[in-house]
Amino acid sequence: MKRIKGIAVKVSQHQGVRFLALGGFAALVNWLVRFPLSLIMPFEAAVFVAYCIGMSVGFTLYPRYVFPGSDRPVTHQLAIFVAVNLAGAGVVLVVSYLLLQAQSAFPYPLFIKEGLAHGFAIGVGAVANFFGHKTLTFRVRPPEENGASSRV
Repeated sequence: MKRIKGIAVKVSQHQGVRFLALGGFAALVNWLVRFPLSLIMPFEAAVFVAYCIGMSVGFTLYPRYVFPGSDRPVTHQLAIFVAVNLAGAGVVLVVSYLLLQAQSAFPYPLFIKEGLAHGFAIGVGAVANFFGHKTLTFRVRPPEENGASSRV
């Protein structure tokens, strides 16, 4: 048991694993809230609103647990976060729509088709978001050596 705990601690120290765990939680929120939203709005609108809800969960968790140490002011982080996620929302929306259309001949209920399309699309968007947030939103500049400027 002690060995398992040690492995779990070591794995949780990896940034990618933390992003997957917390991003997975944000994605789960995104995916789950889309179902009731689809009852009151069209699928595409529900996907977008659900994405925004999941995005707010991610912005709350990522700076503290995944990308700590950024020297950017929170307002800059928020602006870049929104831009990266708007690009991600476009990816999720397009992939969701295309996958939903690709399943048109399948005999199962529409809500299953929508759930599968949306769930897969969230995964595709998560990969793009990780790299966007790592390199843009929560970037940590490397320390300058001996006080020398990084300009050459």
